[in-house]
Amino acid sequence: MSGSADHMNGPRLLAVLAAGVLFGFGLALATMIRPEVVLSFLQWRDWGLMLVMGGAMGLTLLAYRFAPRIRRAPLLGGQFGHHVATLDRDTVLGAAIFGIGWGLCGVCPGPAIAGLGAGNLSLLWALAGIAIGAGLHGVWMDRRRP
Repeated sequence: MSGSADHMNGPRLLAVLAAGVLFGFGLALATMIRPEVVLSFLQWRDWGLMLVMGGAMGLTLLAYRFAPRIRRAPLLGGQFGHHVATLDRDTVLGAAIFGIGWGLCGVCPGPAIAGLGAGNLSLLWALAGIAIGAGLHGVWMDRRRP
């Protein structure tokens, strides 16, 4: 589902809310909202999250591959899109920086937000860092534009 919130009607907003609830519940159930579990995975001591991510990617791959063949358009309107990804210097550098940050704190944005719902308020520090990093990138990009 793409587009800004201005173009969302009631059913779309409810679908986004339901998807968010499902996502947050799944993250919590899979313990991805606990930084110590994520750090254990990143240190090759816990393979449970590999199964969670592999399962999620497999289901998503199937849905993205076959949904356009089964339906002509998404359930709530619009059209199926195609995004051509490019592997360039900024993508590789961004992935490396993200990986370093993830490895240092064991927190990914989605699980961090879900973790707040579970009462782990110390994740606010990681989310503040994520917001500051994204803000710095915005300032940096504005300065790079002619």
